[in-house]
Amino acid sequence: MEATLRIPQKTDYEAIASWVVDEKACARWAGPLVPFPFAPERLPELLETEECFSYCLSASNRKCIGFGQFWVAEQGAVHIGRIIISPEARGIGAGRLLCEKLIEKAVRSTGAAYVTLRVYRDNNAARSLYESLGFFSVESESTGDLLFMRAVTNKTRKADA
Repeated sequence: MEATLRIPQKTDYEAIASWVVDEKACARWAGPLVPFPFAPERLPELLETEECFSYCLSASNRKCIGFGQFWVAEQGAVHIGRIIISPEARGIGAGRLLCEKLIEKAVRSTGAAYVTLRVYRDNNAARSLYESLGFFSVESESTGDLLFMRAVTNKTRKADA
């Protein structure tokens, strides 16, 4: 699959809104502060977080097939979140590609030594993907529903070698 990471456009938010089908899906994807239903044109402001960067995974036809964000979580660590893939792009590697490109962009932009994320414990497909990308569970920072995961960046691996 060939795709690029780019800044979301107005029409991308319309597509993303169509992927969020109910209140539960909205809360699991965007968190408790994003109401459902929401107007697609409000998504940029609803998803805005201080020093947060939003990106779309764009197919060769420029159509948005995925969305994710990153922000500096703590000194030396960047957090990725609000990862979502278009229903028609699921199961063909779009999630892996989005995560790889988002992580690369986040580390290059921040110089972070670690990447963190949270995933619902019952989201086996996402957990498997994240583990295959080198993330490991940090139970001390997890909750009953959410698993906190961390990965060491290539930058850190090279420094340790």
